[in-house]
Amino acid sequence: MKTIFLTLLMIPILGFGQTLENIDFISPFHNGLAAVKKANEWAFIDQNGTVTVDFRDDLVLIETEEGNYPMFSNGKCIIAHKKDGVFYYGYIGKKGEIIIKPQFLNALNYQGDKALALTVYKETIGYNDIFKKDVVNYHYFEVVIDENGNVTDHLTQLAKHISPKYTKSKNPPVITSKIISDNLIAVKGNDKKWIVKKISH
Repeated sequence: MKTIFLTLLMIPILGFGQTLENIDFISPFHNGLAAVKKANEWAFIDQNGTVTVDFRDDLVLIETEEGNYPMFSNGKCIIAHKKDGVFYYGYIGKKGEIIIKPQFLNALNYQGDKALALTVYKETIGYNDIFKKDVVNYHYFEVVIDENGNVTDHLTQLAKHISPKYTKSKNPPVITSKIISDNLIAVKGNDKKWIVKKISH
């Protein structure tokens, strides 16, 4: 009798998995994970409903037909961290660990083993005696990065100056280049014409 009672007591407990409540948005699955939103934070769940990346506020939203939400591509999701008034972009893995530290002025989802990003160069142009600090300029280039975040190809030859407005918002300068195949990138020139470039493997 005790055995039957214990079995009946355990059935309801074993029959329920993790329950998420008060969710504001649920995205489609990408790379086996779906983004869920609660208030101003996002998390990821797997196809069993288990939270694999807990709720956080540094995930970057991607514009899609179903809405704007963070997503994984090639096992990576874009994050943004603010440092010295500027947002820098990097990537986390499927457990929420940082795998490419935030260092780019903008970054796009991976397509296969590569992604497009804006790499930033800091130039010291003087010293401010009043504020006792260096006067610096920031410039950026469009680049291709590999799975580890290493720059493999520079797509733009001329550096672009960072406008002060980008230091005050989470809307970074736009990446205009496009990956069109495994080894070809379309790069938009200053004349608005496209150049097709072969990139490194």
